[in-house]
Amino acid sequence: MIAKLIRRVLKAPKFGKKPRTIPLKAHGISRDSISPCALKVTDTLQKAGYDAYVVGGAVRDLLLGREPKDFDVATNAEPEEVRALFRRSRIIGRRFQIVHVMCGAETIEVTTFRGSAADENGDRHEDETGRIVRDNVFGTLEEDAARRDFTVNALYYDPSSQEVRDYHDGVNDVREKRLRMIGDPEKRFREDPVRMLRAVRFAAKLDFHIDPATRAPVAKLGDLLQHVPGARLFDEMLKLLFSGHALRGVHQLRAEGLHHGLLPLLDTILEQPGGERFVSLALKNTDQRIAQDKPVSPAFLFATLLWHEVLAAWRSLEAQGMKPFPALSQAMNDVLAAQEKKLAIPRRFDATMKEIWSMQPRFQMRSGQRPFRLIEHPRFRAAYDFFMLRCESGELEMDLLRWWDDFIDADNAQREAMLVRDEAPAKKRKRRRKPNAKATEGEAPPAPEEP
Repeated sequence: MIAKLIRRVLKAPKFGKKPRTIPLKAHGISRDSISPCALKVTDTLQKAGYDAYVVGGAVRDLLLGREPKDFDVATNAEPEEVRALFRRSRIIGRRFQIVHVMCGAETIEVTTFRGSAADENGDRHEDETGRIVRDNVFGTLEEDAARRDFTVNALYYDPSSQEVRDYHDGVNDVREKRLRMIGDPEKRFREDPVRMLRAVRFAAKLDFHIDPATRAPVAKLGDLLQHVPGARLFDEMLKLLFSGHALRGVHQLRAEGLHHGLLPLLDTILEQPGGERFVSLALKNTDQRIAQDKPVSPAFLFATLLWHEVLAAWRSLEAQGMKPFPALSQAMNDVLAAQEKKLAIPRRFDATMKEIWSMQPRFQMRSGQRPFRLIEHPRFRAAYDFFMLRCESGELEMDLLRWWDDFIDADNAQREAMLVRDEAPAKKRKRRRKPNAKATEGEAPPAPEEP
């Protein structure tokens, strides 16, 4: 505690590393580019005598000419001190506490500068693989910059002076579109294996190339992801898949060898002509919806990514003699059960995924009342979009898709006329034989055969 107080009072850098201070005319980020809520937070903290910077992705995106999705603030004020300055704020987090400051609908995440190593009380611990399992250490600005993962995320913008503080040549990496790890890449990946997934996500989202030294240890460290809690993996996968660049991200996962253990048999799916086209169409569709600011469904997307595994299991069970619908039901359960061990898809998505899958055979039934009942199903639109991907990928005939397109647009009378005669093999009804009039007296006529 005394050492921390001395560092705060004297502002003494622990490592002696001085930042490159970049003025407004060199970086071009004006104070007007910062959200009003973030300005309120930094101004309030600075007036109270604390350091405060807009940090990370927002600074990076502004340098790239992009509009930041959100603004984060880093400060030397501790959580309770931040909380005391803002009426509408709350402290969250267990492993490392942060403060959420609310301004209307906007929320600013405020973090205290993090320390780079265990303090004298041993508040940082690593497991046998090098992963940090407990880390609740506050530190200096210099230590905080060293603790961040990539150089392009370790940029600090001071709204009062409109200067950027750059400790690791991050501004140059932004200009070179280079993603580079701070410190020794292997050690940093061991500390937190999810950083490997973040590298893929940022490279895909920003259209950056991964620095060779950063990329080198990834192939041999991929197995460390097995030690990461499933819920955290799922959260990181959602960020990648809903980044607006999912198609590139998934292919980059495969290129880096990180797909194993995340989505079962994703490499096999991408090597199959039908499976690759189906997954690519689904991811492209998701990217387009995000670009158009349309809603996207995690359940739908994961249903598409797992479909070809469900399809393979379904066909296998049918080949063993199981009837189609029970076989599909069993295949769905088996695939989801296997997936739970690798990627913790929340159970709240299971029901939607199963509904989408279980409705697929019904699109091939175009007789009687079945098409009318299907079109009234509350999940019809999602199931239809899924069915459309199956047709466009070549799994089903396009004529079937065209029939459904016409059926959806038709009125009831036109729909009745469009119905296809049931081509399912009907049970043969054997004709009931009449009693033989020439039967000899006392001889019983042949018994009628079962219909």
